[in-house]
Amino acid sequence: MRVLVWFVRFVLFLFLFGFAVKNDHVADLYFFFGRQWHLPLVFIILVAFGVGILLGVTATITSLLRQRREISRLRKQLERAGQAASEAAQLPEPF
Repeated sequence: MRVLVWFVRFVLFLFLFGFAVKNDHVADLYFFFGRQWHLPLVFIILVAFGVGILLGVTATITSLLRQRREISRLRKQLERAGQAASEAAQLPEPF
C-alpha cells in the first residue's frame, strides 16, 4: 500500500513539475495606482493556490473552534443535569 501511495505522489509531482516547466513565461500583474509586477505564471498560480489553502484552513479552524466551544458548553450542561438528577435521587420520597 505504501508503494502505491508513493507512486501516486511521484506521478503527481511529475505532473505538477511538467506544468511548471510548461508555464515558465512571465506574466504581468497590474495593481492599483499604476503598480505592476512581472512574475512567472507558475509562481502566480502557486501563490493563488497557497492563498486558497490559507483561506480554507482559516475557515476550517474557525468552524472547529466554534464546535469545540459548543461541545464544552453542552458537556457543562450535561454535568449540571447529571448533578441535578443525582440530587433528586437522594431526596426522600413523600408518602
